[in-house]
Amino acid sequence: MTRFPQDFLWGAASASYQIEGGAKEGGRGESIWDVFSHTPGKVKNGGTGDVACDSYHRWRDDIRLLKEMELGAYRFSIAWPRIAPSGDTSWNPKGFDYYDRLVDGLLEAGIQPWATLYHWDLPQALQSRGGWQNAETVRTYAAYAEKTARHFKGRVTHWFTFNEPQCFIGLGYGGGGHAPGLLLDGQSLETCWDNFRLAHALAVDALHRVDGANLVGLASTGDVYYPATDSPEDVEAARQLTFSAARGPYSFSHTLALDYLCGGEDFIGLNIYHGGAARMGERGPEAVPYPVGGPRTAIGWTVTPESLEWGPRFVAERYHRPIYISENGLSCRDKLFLDGQVHDPQRIDFLARYLQALSRAIQSGTDVRGYFQWSLIDNFEWAEGYDQRFGLAYVDYATGERTLKDSGRWYACIAGSNGTNLF
Repeated sequence: MTRFPQDFLWGAASASYQIEGGAKEGGRGESIWDVFSHTPGKVKNGGTGDVACDSYHRWRDDIRLLKEMELGAYRFSIAWPRIAPSGDTSWNPKGFDYYDRLVDGLLEAGIQPWATLYHWDLPQALQSRGGWQNAETVRTYAAYAEKTARHFKGRVTHWFTFNEPQCFIGLGYGGGGHAPGLLLDGQSLETCWDNFRLAHALAVDALHRVDGANLVGLASTGDVYYPATDSPEDVEAARQLTFSAARGPYSFSHTLALDYLCGGEDFIGLNIYHGGAARMGERGPEAVPYPVGGPRTAIGWTVTPESLEWGPRFVAERYHRPIYISENGLSCRDKLFLDGQVHDPQRIDFLARYLQALSRAIQSGTDVRGYFQWSLIDNFEWAEGYDQRFGLAYVDYATGERTLKDSGRWYACIAGSNGTNLF
């Protein structure tokens, strides 16, 4: 029995500010994360993305890793400040040059490029004028989306407009823990959400208008619930709790609901790392407490493979779009051993359990078409700095050298067998 569709897409993911470095090279403008990370106390141990993994210079090394793992696709993000350093339509040819090299290198290697237009690094020039509170950001983002689509027409045909709006609005503008570090009131947050929704819709339209071959989606995240038992009542409880945070269009902090979709998306990307069990109690759906002493990742997130079965099932059922797992993975306390290798059996075990759960979703009839592991390489993990290692390849931050972990070699076997080696 085929556990994954014959044309299932196996890939890995990254984001511009987290890996590129080259913060002042190639005409790149300043981003909100440059300002935030250089503000004392905002990032653990004072980490910044100034150098990160140096992928601005080492992009060939990243492609080599993708090839070594036999992956068919690479999800990366384009740094808006590289393309529009001033936050307007004064485009930077050197910014495009970098992504030309990356995209052309991927295509030459037989790896499909999947580009994310916005993975949180807003040009600081726009933030100085209000950022996502200002409708000007909507207009400039739409222009940036169209310009980028035209530039890569025929080379990039798979696009994410945004990554995790719940985070860049909720944590950046509502909670203060991410750039730009604001604590806005409810009405101001509503304005941010309105502007994001319009920007997303305009980008979807522009990407389709520029090239009818383009397929466009959005990468969302949020709480996922799965049934504590296989009873129909608990399944319904999990379904309701998964979408219960969608009390309105401005619920942002934990909701997986995608009610902000514009209707023109070709697929939905889901970033799923963990979830919670649910049951039907006497008063309705209720969350089941996570077991005391239950397994957790290095960052403290719970280990719940069931979330990768039921999350896609519920979302596909509700929104009737093909699903791609745009992120899934874990942080571990990885290190180079005396033999020069990185042995990470905990990551292998985690990914095996989650991918087996994803296969169950597919066997149930859910239209899941691909999986991007987060992340290709260890990287700058936002406010956590460099404390968390999510990569399939280990990065020595002092030298930039990459070492494929045991999990990377294992993942190559999974991708090469289209998941058959999982069972």
